[in-house]
Amino acid sequence: MRLSSARGFTLLEVLIAIVVFSFGMLGMAGLLVISVRVNQSAYLRTQAIFLAQSIADRMRANSSWALWTNLYNGSWSAAQTGGAACQSSSCTFGAIATRDIAVWTAQIARFLPNASESIACAPSAGASANVPSSSYQMLPPFGGLCTVTINWSEAPLDKGGSAAQQTFAWTFQP
Repeated sequence: MRLSSARGFTLLEVLIAIVVFSFGMLGMAGLLVISVRVNQSAYLRTQAIFLAQSIADRMRANSSWALWTNLYNGSWSAAQTGGAACQSSSCTFGAIATRDIAVWTAQIARFLPNASESIACAPSAGASANVPSSSYQMLPPFGGLCTVTINWSEAPLDKGGSAAQQTFAWTFQP
C-alpha cells in the first residue's frame, strides 16, 4: 500500500522541472536580446571609425592646397550634394575636396542613424604657407592637425530610455 501514497509525486516533479526550465529559458532570451543590442552598438561604432578613416585617407590623397585653404572644414547633418561633375582626371583640388565631402556625408547618412559630422583642420603654431591663387600649384605638406567628429543616435539598452547620443572624435595629421 505504500505505492498508492507516492502516486502523483512524479507529475509534481515534472511540473517543477518545467517551471525551473522556463525561467532559465526566459533568462537566456533576455540575455540574447541584450547581446543583439550591444552588437548593434558595436557595429555602429565600427562604421563610425571606418568612415572617419575614409575621410582621413581622402584628405591625405588630395593636395595640401585643399587643407591649407580649409576646404575640408565644416559641419554637416545631412548628405551634401555636389562634386558629381568631378569625374575626370583634370579636376581641381577644390573640386576633389567637394566631391570627397559629398561622398563621405552620403555614406554617413546611409550607415549611421541621425548622424551629424564635422571636420576641423588647423595648422600648427608657427606653420604657414603662402596659398597661391591657382589650385594647381603645390604647397608644402600641411603642418597641422585635423579633427573628425561623428555623432549619431542609437537605441538605448533599457526599454524605457531615450535614444543615446554617441560621439566618435579622431584627431590626426593628414
